[in-house]
Amino acid sequence: MNFTETDEQQALRAAVADLAGKYGYAYFTRQARSGGRLTELWHEAAKLGFIGVNLPEEYGGGGAGMYELAIVLEELAAAGCGLLMMVVSPAICGTIIARFGTDEQKEHWLPKIASGSSIMAFGITEPDAGSNSHKLTTVATRDGDTWVLNGRKIYISGVDEAEAVLIVGRTADAKTGKLRPALFVVPTDTPGFTFEPIEMDILMPEKQYLLFLDDVRLPATALVGEESAAMLQLFAGLNPERIMASAMANGSSRYALDKAVGYARERTVWNVPIGAHQGLAHPLAQVKIELELARLMMQKAATLYDAGDDMAAGETANMAKYAAAEASVRTVDQAIQSLGGSSMTAEFGLAAMLANVRTTRIAPVSREMILNFVAQYSLGLPKSY
Repeated sequence: MNFTETDEQQALRAAVADLAGKYGYAYFTRQARSGGRLTELWHEAAKLGFIGVNLPEEYGGGGAGMYELAIVLEELAAAGCGLLMMVVSPAICGTIIARFGTDEQKEHWLPKIASGSSIMAFGITEPDAGSNSHKLTTVATRDGDTWVLNGRKIYISGVDEAEAVLIVGRTADAKTGKLRPALFVVPTDTPGFTFEPIEMDILMPEKQYLLFLDDVRLPATALVGEESAAMLQLFAGLNPERIMASAMANGSSRYALDKAVGYARERTVWNVPIGAHQGLAHPLAQVKIELELARLMMQKAATLYDAGDDMAAGETANMAKYAAAEASVRTVDQAIQSLGGSSMTAEFGLAAMLANVRTTRIAPVSREMILNFVAQYSLGLPKSY
């Protein structure tokens, strides 16, 4: 195994860091507090080819993999301006359509997703199902040459920015207790499709929405892939979701740690920098180790995914997401402790980050469900739920 990134990967990392440095956390918070979006950053990143770096070249993408897309998001987050919709549009939706979509779906959607001119959201979570995605109640019913969707979705990111939502439902004839998901591309202007914002208490430019699908009629071409193979198709998108969530959390950890270390080097009390005291130095060293371990698992998951080993990538992607979430919460908390009162100021941008990184323990999959997965599939223990 080669742990040295290629020249192309290192160049990509440096180029994204240069772009992110022009925007940073001040831009992120300014847009979030004013109700704005990260539109300028999104379009500039897209123009440079960063948004669709993982998508096929024949559809306008970069022809690289999930590893490279994770590099982009990690570097943006490390500058304090991570783009949440990268987790959704190119990683989940773009991947699913590229792997399982029809030629018509690929030709219509992938160039727009790759160029950043169109964003596709992803709708799986439901009000009553919670983490139990096997109990989805959004139903797709055949009606001649069309499909009719009915259901609800909750905590769906960026619907106001999206041209369409990739909805996960189940077919009406799936009467077993097992999940038989069916994936449909639903343009946001489709009759019967409505959405309303959820008031959130975290500082993020991307909004969360409750979706209503009331007799949403779609053409047969809206179905992505095969009905019978939809579980495979679904997890082909969820593994990239976990890898990208890890990348964003790791980038946030790097941002917080850089702030803490810079402050600890310069802040002098009793004639020495506070970073000379082991009471601060050791906790910062500890979260540095935890961050690097999380990054290593993320890189392993992305490498396995790009190699086509979906089963191994599923295990490592879940582990990477768990590790990155734990590391980000601990890192931001320690950075706040290291800066003391200064951490509460807008200058350093750490206090508001704590709530944001705390969400990584519960989304896009909770730490408890990851532990269930590892206990059952990695350790072979009896299923507990």
